[in-house]
This record gives sequence, C-alpha cells and structure tokens, in this order.
Amino acid sequence: MAKRPKLTKNQRRKVSENRAKRLSAKQDELKDSQLGDMQNGTVVGRFGKHADVESQEGTVHRCFIRRTIDSVVCGDHVQFRPGITDEQTGGVIEAVHDRNSVLTRPDFYDGIKPIAANIDQIIVVSAVVPELSTNIIDRYLVAAEDVEIQPILVLNKVELLDSDARTYVEQALQVYQDIGYKVIYTSCKSGEGINELSAQLKDNISIFVGQSGVGKSSLVNQLLPEAEEAVGEISANSGLGQHTTTSAKLLHFAKGGDLIDSPGIREFSLWHLSKERVTWCFKEFRDYLGGCKFRDCKHIDDPGCIIREAVENGDVDEQRYFSYLRIVESMDEKRPAYSKPT
Repeated sequence: MAKRPKLTKNQRRKVSENRAKRLSAKQDELKDSQLGDMQNGTVVGRFGKHADVESQEGTVHRCFIRRTIDSVVCGDHVQFRPGITDEQTGGVIEAVHDRNSVLTRPDFYDGIKPIAANIDQIIVVSAVVPELSTNIIDRYLVAAEDVEIQPILVLNKVELLDSDARTYVEQALQVYQDIGYKVIYTSCKSGEGINELSAQLKDNISIFVGQSGVGKSSLVNQLLPEAEEAVGEISANSGLGQHTTTSAKLLHFAKGGDLIDSPGIREFSLWHLSKERVTWCFKEFRDYLGGCKFRDCKHIDDPGCIIREAVENGDVDEQRYFSYLRIVESMDEKRPAYSKPT
C-alpha cells in the first residue's frame, strides 16, 4: 500500500482550519432548532467572538455571530434569533443593518478596524495630567473629521490647575472654540462641568475616546453611577494611565441618550489616511484648499501656498499649523510597509 504523503506545516494548518469550519457549521445547524424567531436589536457589548444584543423589549442576549458577518461592534443594529431552550443558548446574530456612521481606527496587523457604529458625536477626553497635549487632541479631531462625526472636546481634572495654569489652558483651547468646536471643562472631584456634559450627551449616541489615564471611566461613573466602571491609576514610570475598560459596551442614560464606552487608546494613528485627507480634516484649512499656486503644494515652504500665508497673516492659528506639520511628518514613519493611504 502506498505511503500517505507527508503534509507540510502550512498544509496541516489548512486542514485543521477546514475541519474547524466544518465543525462550526455543524454546530450552527444544531443551534437552529434551539432558536426563536428573528428580532431586531442593538449591540450593547462585544466580548471576543460573542456580542450582547438588547432586544426592543430591553432583554439582553449574549449571541454568537454568524461566520458570514464581517464585523459587529457596539451600536450596531442587528437582526438576531434568541435562544428558546435554555439560558446557555443565548442567541445568534444573523445580519447587521447598514450603519449611519462608524468610527474606525487602523490596526497594524488587521488593517482598518471599526470601533463603534451609529454614533452622533465623539467625546474627545483630555486631561491636565500627565500634561495637556494639543497635538494629541488634533489627532483625535482628524479622526473624527475623517469619519464626519461631530467631536466635542472635554478637558478633565481641571481641579488640579491653579489660576495661572487655568488661564494658560483656556488660552490654548480657545483656538478650538474659535473654529467651531465645543469645549467643556470637567472635574469629577469638584463636579465642575458634569451637568454641562450630561446635557450634551442627552438624546445622542456618544463615544468617549482619549488616552488612558485621562479619567474617562471616572466621568462615566459620574454620569452613570450604576455603571461602576473600574478607575485606574497613572503609571509613575510612563506617566500614562493603566487601561481600565477591557471591552466595549453601550450604556443608557435615564433621561435619554446612550454612551459607548470603549477600551482606552493611547494613540490614535492616522497612517491609513492620505496627506490630502489630513489637510482636509483641519477644518480651518478648507476655505484655502485648491487656491495654492501649485496643485501638489505641500503647504510647507512651497511658493504661493495660501495656507502658509494665512498662518503668517494670523488667519490660521500657528500652533494648529505646526501640529498639522508634525502629524503629516509622522505618518510615513508609522505606516506599515504594506499599507496604502486611503
């Protein structure tokens, strides 16, 4: 009898993957008899290969996700079938409705990954500890402008500022108000700005973004005490906060509106964008786009650059312009070799 050919490592891996797919399909077939009728629901939590789906009646079902579905994130409106035989069955998500909006971020290994869907506004949280960085704020604003979701700026932990530091910070953030962004100053200790932030969140679907340690979880606890979010400490070595939220979830406000609380992100990379797109995402530049002498103007030292002229004339803030240059310069350094900007 002929010897069975020896499989390579890659061939063995493919055989294993195909066997797992067949077993998964068989399991799906068996689950069909344990599932109820199709319903509409909203994804309120995402945990590995499962998602929590809230039905229109308010019941939450932990569901498997059909392998034919590309992605499921918090805020998605889905069609699902709840389990009917026992509490262990949970349910199965069968389809995802079209999204009104989606917040994405680039992943070095997996490409562009969605974070949350159907969002009305992005709450960009910064803090005065370890230090206020307007360049990081600008990165988040570019990300928000790219997906065309309204950003709101929140500066947290303002109780740590003395009068001189408060004046300096307010002057630094005034430029954002001048170009149309809303800025809210908050303190979880003194209560400053909490009511104003709560009013901004009412009747909207919002998501908090910001570096670890800026106090996102503390703000959630102020706004939704029943959420009981874990609060992390600032690392003495790095000055960065410790991640306290480990999975995305959607929380309801009693007076209306929802909040999507997502894992902390220390840096919002922009290497997936083209430089032209980043330029457009600086909203105060838009009136000047297309007016430079050369179509491929880099807006640095090119002759006839009207954006640079606007900076020199005081019509565009100088610090925002320098922040733009730093973002553009850093994009190629952090872009994976295989990636092409969109």
